[in-house]
Amino acid sequence: MTNRYLQGSLAPVREERTATNLPVTGEIPANLDGRYLRIGPNPVVDPGDNYHWFLGDGMVHGVRIADGQAKWYRNRYVRSAHVTDALGEPRTPGSGNPGDFAANTNVLEHAGRTLALVESGSPPYELTAELDTVGPCDFGGTLTGPMQRGGYTAHPHEDPLTGELHAVTYNWLRGNRVNYSVLGTDGLIRHSVDVQVGGSPMMHDFALTEHYVVLYDLPVVFDTSIVTRTMPRLMRLPARLMMSRLIGKNPLPDKVIDGIARGAATGGDQAPSVLPYSWDSKYSARIGLLPRDGGSDDVRWFEIEPCFVFHTLNAYEEGPPEAPHSVTIDVIRHDRMFATDLHGPNEGPSTLTRFTIDLLAGKVREEQFDQQSQEFPRIDQRLTGSRHRYGYAVGFERALGGDGVIKHDLVAGTSKVRRLGTGQEAGEFCFVPLSDTSAEDGGVLMGYVLDRASDRSDLVLLDAQTLDDVARVHLPGRVPAGFHGNWTPTGADR
Repeated sequence: MTNRYLQGSLAPVREERTATNLPVTGEIPANLDGRYLRIGPNPVVDPGDNYHWFLGDGMVHGVRIADGQAKWYRNRYVRSAHVTDALGEPRTPGSGNPGDFAANTNVLEHAGRTLALVESGSPPYELTAELDTVGPCDFGGTLTGPMQRGGYTAHPHEDPLTGELHAVTYNWLRGNRVNYSVLGTDGLIRHSVDVQVGGSPMMHDFALTEHYVVLYDLPVVFDTSIVTRTMPRLMRLPARLMMSRLIGKNPLPDKVIDGIARGAATGGDQAPSVLPYSWDSKYSARIGLLPRDGGSDDVRWFEIEPCFVFHTLNAYEEGPPEAPHSVTIDVIRHDRMFATDLHGPNEGPSTLTRFTIDLLAGKVREEQFDQQSQEFPRIDQRLTGSRHRYGYAVGFERALGGDGVIKHDLVAGTSKVRRLGTGQEAGEFCFVPLSDTSAEDGGVLMGYVLDRASDRSDLVLLDAQTLDDVARVHLPGRVPAGFHGNWTPTGADR
């Protein structure tokens, strides 16, 4: 096996564990009551050397914390049709439909549901409090319509003032249309609008401000030459011709979508084998501002230098509330993506960058805030869409393994790094306030850290002000390098 995304800290674990009364070093704050959940790709069977990291079956890893103790650790597969078939289990109710794919990218709580999420139009999966799979979730039948067809996004953003989840959903089968939706606190979608973009781009994330949805229309786009290679031989030429005429221009008819969804990206199997996106140097890079209550014709587009953005730190407006004069967007910027490595994100360093859109002059200013290579940016989510001071990220001195946690002070213009030590490899850390009224950095950072020598992971809690250790929860095994996680307080209604 030569695929780097199946080795070392990224190698899958196949055993589902339950461990209780976990040992702890340090002291867990007594008022923390909830679950820390994180998800990532974990192929249930050997996918072969052509495997793309983003396409592994989803596995959730969770720790239950209460009364200053770590009550349990659980890891469970998200049971899509492919996973249950591979495990020899009955299929989960509702699984196996066209476009069904194990959610592997984000996990969060909303409106009483624990949701495992993935992008590009596949449905969310609902989980129980103990991380067992309930099944695909269509938000009470409201996740429908010509764009969505049951699909959602990996990166919704919650408006802290309303508790609603805002989402931008894309799908390579839907041409040059993406969908903006608002999921209410009742768990039902109350608003949905399609937006026309330049082609068929990957839109992994977006940003939210008080009045705008910030869209990234960037040069990682659907590549017909990749997807047709996985089709049965007789389908390749007609599919390539059809896609060349339509993809990036118009949505495909539903019957065509169903056929392609069953065969194109999966090669006739339930598990996707390739990610059909690559870097297109001829595709214009731009940022769009969609008014929250607007439509496709209301988007204002601003050209920027070619780059790619997986993740937003935050965005906010400046100026009078009724007529802001600028929008500031802090992101992790990659010079390019999927240009030379089509198996995962491996195109060089990525840095914290600020885009400032001057709404009066119609121009964008780009500034690199910090030169350290980093990813997985997080803020205190109580400040989503409003001005923030602090941001956190994982530092990457090596190509894949995060070896430090970075705290940015975007007002002072400074950054502080906490190196975790030899052989320690970190994933994303999320911020958890210690009370509803605590200061912006008055809380802890939570994330899984692997000790490569023992091949076991800890849930690490750091003081968000100092980056000093608060506690380490010792887990019974390794948590593979993965994607996103969140703290879900007990009793949260969203």
